[in-house]
Amino acid sequence: MNAPTMKRAVVALTMLALAGCTTIGPRTITVDRFDYGSAIAKSWKEQTLLNIVKIRYVDLPVFVDVSSIVAGYSLQTGVSATGVISSGNAVQGDYGSIGGQATYTERPTITYVPMTGDKFLRALITPIDPKNIFFVLQSGYAADFVLALTVESLNGLRNRSAAGGVLREADPEFVRVLQLIREVQLAGGVGMRVEEDGEKGKAAVAELFFQRDELPDEVRENGAEALRLLRLPADQYKFRLTYSPMRGTGGDLAVNSRSLLQILQAFASRVEVPEQHVREQRAAPAFDHVSEGQEGIGRIRSGPEKPQDSFVAVPYKGYWFWVDDGDWRAKRALTAIMYFFTLAEGTGPEKLPLVTIPAQ
Repeated sequence: MNAPTMKRAVVALTMLALAGCTTIGPRTITVDRFDYGSAIAKSWKEQTLLNIVKIRYVDLPVFVDVSSIVAGYSLQTGVSATGVISSGNAVQGDYGSIGGQATYTERPTITYVPMTGDKFLRALITPIDPKNIFFVLQSGYAADFVLALTVESLNGLRNRSAAGGVLREADPEFVRVLQLIREVQLAGGVGMRVEEDGEKGKAAVAELFFQRDELPDEVRENGAEALRLLRLPADQYKFRLTYSPMRGTGGDLAVNSRSLLQILQAFASRVEVPEQHVREQRAAPAFDHVSEGQEGIGRIRSGPEKPQDSFVAVPYKGYWFWVDDGDWRAKRALTAIMYFFTLAEGTGPEKLPLVTIPAQ
């Protein structure tokens, strides 16, 4: 290698080394946010489904939250070049050598926090505030679906229940009321308002409105029928939401809302348990019959083989349990349950999961 060639090679390698010193952090953001976000969402769905199945098997549900994710990266590069340019009379002539090295290191650290303790257990068994349930309706969720999943009774009308492994079908009036409220909701005739009480320590007052103006006659008739079935005054258009398993008085709409544990139990009653496990009394009895108007929650399938196309699937006791990707009702219910986790105070650590990507 002659002198000019060696000089050009050294310059090229030096430029290559300088280019390798550019930061790698910005280039990892897009990939990391997508990969970690997808992994957390997938694991959250699987954990929720697994705990629903475990409840059907009278097993202990366990929840673990992702507290933080710290992914550290380092990239080290180096270039070395040596050579000798001899005089014209030298025997050995000119020679040179060029070398390079690169080291890439990734050190992710993921912190998990078991969701246990008195605060979490209280949140798991405490009924959801009725106003939060109706706020979900206000956000656009179907009234018949949300109330069927989160309400044990509505002004004394009872919902389908599988508490204690004993199935109790819903009152026909309850099913009809949900259908009517949904019709009124679609026409924009249901509203919510929350007023903070001026006195310190007093709870907020939540009111449900059945609007009457500018609605078709059929919609007003549906609203009137719903009020009649709920035994609410027909001459009123707003009702105060209260939590009670009994029928409300006057202008109160008594909502016996479910706890998060009851919601999980309600969905667990829709798990298709293998017949062998039922015969061996390893799981609660099967509930094959679904009342008319109560199909909106969907079902959780099971089988000995892992499904090829599923929304989420988990193994348990030698079988696979899954939600079909084509079963939008079950997908909606599972997603809503994860939303209700956030409505139950104290179900997780104070801070949201943090993703920190330091680069070296």
